[in-house]
Amino acid sequence: MRRDSTVFIIGEDVAEAGTPFKVLSGLVEEFGTGRVIDSPISEAGIAGLGVGAAMTGMRPVVDIMFGDFVTLIMDQIVNQAAKIRYMSGGKLKVPMVLRTTLGATRRSAAQHSQSLHAWLSHVPGLKVVLPSNPYDAKGLLKSAIRDDNPVVFFEDKMMYQLKGPVPAGDYTIPLGVAEIKRAGKDITLVATSSMVQVALSAADTLEKGGIGAEVIDVRTTAPLDKATIIESAKKTSRAVVLDEGYEGYGVTAEIASVIAEGAFYYLDAPVKRMGARNVPVPFSPVLEDQTVPTAESVVEAAKRLCGKK
Repeated sequence: MRRDSTVFIIGEDVAEAGTPFKVLSGLVEEFGTGRVIDSPISEAGIAGLGVGAAMTGMRPVVDIMFGDFVTLIMDQIVNQAAKIRYMSGGKLKVPMVLRTTLGATRRSAAQHSQSLHAWLSHVPGLKVVLPSNPYDAKGLLKSAIRDDNPVVFFEDKMMYQLKGPVPAGDYTIPLGVAEIKRAGKDITLVATSSMVQVALSAADTLEKGGIGAEVIDVRTTAPLDKATIIESAKKTSRAVVLDEGYEGYGVTAEIASVIAEGAFYYLDAPVKRMGARNVPVPFSPVLEDQTVPTAESVVEAAKRLCGKK
C-alpha cells in the first residue's frame, strides 16, 4: 500500500478491529479509513465492489472473514472476475486479490472450519495461493497484488501464531513455483498450506527411522508446478499428498493424478492421498481432531509405503 496508491483493502472488521484474527491491526492508523474500509455484512457486495474497482484501475484486496463464506460470492468470483479478461478479448482485467482463510481444529464448527480452495482452483481464470509460513506469505501476497489477474489468497487461520524470519525489504515469490522445503531420497511428501508444517514434522520423525522424506510445498494450486512434483516423485519412487481440504474430488486427487501420469514408470507404490474426512467438521474437539491429517498419521502412511512397520 505504501508502494501503490491504487491498492486498498475492504472487508468486515478490517479497520479498527483489524479482523477477528487481529492480523491487520495498525493498518487503518497508517492508511486511514479511505483505504482500509470496513464494509457492511454482505460478502457478495464486497466482492462485487472489488471486481468493479479492479476493472476501473484499482488493485483491491477483498477480505472475506472465513473461507466458508466464498459460497456467498461465487457469482462475482467465478462468473465475473474469472471470465472478464477472456470475454473482453483482453480489453478488461481484474487485478483483485480475494483474501480469505481455511483450516479446521479451531473449534469453530461446520460453517467456519472448511478448506474450500479446491473449488476455486477448478475455475480457469483464477489463481489460488496457499502460503505455509510467514516468509512465503509476504512474498506471495506481494506477487498476488501485483498480478493483473484475480488471485484467491488462502491463509490457514491456525497458522497465525506461526513465527519465522520475514525480511523488511521488498521481495516477491513468483506464483506457480513450488519449493522443496526439505530434500530426501526415499519418499516425497507433497503438501499445501498448514499441511507443509505437518509434513516437515513427519519428515523429522521418519528420518529417525532411516527414511528420508522430501517435502514439497506447492505454494499455489493454480497454477500448479507439476514439473517439480513429478521430478521429486521420479527420484523417490513413492509419494504421499497432503491437503486439509476434503479428500473426495479435491486437491489431493489432482496432485495424485499429476504424479501418476508423469511418474508412473518410476513409482514403486501407489500414490497415497491424505485429506480431510468427507464429513462436516465437528464442533467436538476430540472428533474435529480426527478429521484432518496429522504428523503421526503421515508417518504411519509413509512407513507402509516404504515397506516398514
